[in-house]
Amino acid sequence: MKKLILALMIVGAGPAMAGGDADAGATKAATCAACHGPDGNSLVPSFPKIAGQHEKYLYKQLTQFKMHEGQTEPMRNNATMMPMVTPLNDQDLQDLAAYFSKQTAKPGSAKPENLKLGEKIWRAGIPAKGVAACQACHLADGSGIASAGYPALSGQHADYTTAQLNAFRSGERYNDPNKMMRSVAAKLSDAEIQAVANFVQGLH
Repeated sequence: MKKLILALMIVGAGPAMAGGDADAGATKAATCAACHGPDGNSLVPSFPKIAGQHEKYLYKQLTQFKMHEGQTEPMRNNATMMPMVTPLNDQDLQDLAAYFSKQTAKPGSAKPENLKLGEKIWRAGIPAKGVAACQACHLADGSGIASAGYPALSGQHADYTTAQLNAFRSGERYNDPNKMMRSVAAKLSDAEIQAVANFVQGLH
């Protein structure tokens, strides 16, 4: 049990966070609205919904879009997000994370075509490939585990989820502790990625 608790602490470890001011974040979020919507419910499938996402997880992602001393590139290298966060200080990032975490995520809907395959992967994984069930970390309802750093995924756009799984699979995205997501995505086919992303979009 002690080893499990330690592992979760390591996985969830991130930059120190004193806590943001959601009211201040509401004002600062005006520049985020064009892509993510005023309340974090993006209408564009390629931009993620961030409403209701765990505060600590949002803060971690925002800090990793920034260049820090000694880095040659951000931990999460994104041409759209990097210029957005560059002028922001740490308190700004905490305030934004606090604001969006307190918004209510709007549910999505899944397409029927590959829904059964997506649900099977989410609920049971793919034992033959050594792929664990997605719900083991992200929970059955997709709400994630804030204390461990596992994000909420329910209702997320399928296009965005597909893009992130592909990025983990190719190694383009590598800000997952202990290569957790990269090791999973590497074992998934295009069809399996699309299926689980579709299932997630309708999960709530």
